[in-house]
Amino acid sequence: MDLQVYYQKIREMETKITEEFPLLVSLDMADGGKSGTKTEVPRRLAAKLLVEGQARLASKDEAKAHRDALAEANRMAERAVAAARLQLTVLSTMELDRLRSDVRSSKE
Repeated sequence: MDLQVYYQKIREMETKITEEFPLLVSLDMADGGKSGTKTEVPRRLAAKLLVEGQARLASKDEAKAHRDALAEANRMAERAVAAARLQLTVLSTMELDRLRSDVRSSKE
């Protein structure tokens, strides 16, 4: 393999990629690589994987679905964190009545 040609192909592929962190979908490889795994990588690494035939660029629909799923997972994680911060206190009716009377007396 001519290394000059190899690196020239990588540079050319890198200029064709418009996103800073493109979404790649892995291809089935003889060495056990699993196809269909999606990952965002830097442009330079994406170009290398594309030239080597280890991955392909995700379609616009695949990229949108992947990013929507990530956004939903982020929202769910934020909700879980917020729920963990939520503190509940169980009061008896007597304690509640006492608190209400304290609030009323402080307003007067």
